[in-house]
Amino acid sequence: MMLVFLLTALGLHAEEISVPESYRLKSGDIVAVSVWQEPGLEQLVLVRPDGGISFPLAGDLTAAGLTVGELSAELKQKLKKYISDPVVTVTLQEIPGNRIYIIGRVNKPGDFPLVTRDISVMQALAMAGGLTPFADERKIKVLRKINGKEQSISFDYKQVRKGQNLDQNITLQAGDVIVVP
Repeated sequence: MMLVFLLTALGLHAEEISVPESYRLKSGDIVAVSVWQEPGLEQLVLVRPDGGISFPLAGDLTAAGLTVGELSAELKQKLKKYISDPVVTVTLQEIPGNRIYIIGRVNKPGDFPLVTRDISVMQALAMAGGLTPFADERKIKVLRKINGKEQSISFDYKQVRKGQNLDQNITLQAGDVIVVP
């Protein structure tokens, strides 16, 4: 119950979000876990920075890297010691740590969820509503932290739009910032 209060205080909502079944949980994700006909075993659970979660009767287990279905099966296995044939439901509620950010001369700057591992720079710019008329198409940068150091990756929208130099249309990672001057 304390976690629900904390999540509410942080402005997080307990609403299921739609992600591909292949989505793998990451640190910072929030899942809702419920066990059928066990009212004391229904709560929101945060995937800790170490990738683990804690759940009553199941104890600590690793959640990062698992799909929602795999986590459900893992919890079911752990709960079998205490509940005969438990029916465990796990749903993804929030993915606050898995976001990309787009700033500058785009139509809808902001942060966007990164729920699949294959969002390219062009797709992200489309999510932001495209470039404004005064955007500098040739000087877009992707800022990425690698081993604690900020890196700047150049992106020439005009070339990619023409089908040239397509290798610069990289796959984005959580935390990347696209800057459109």
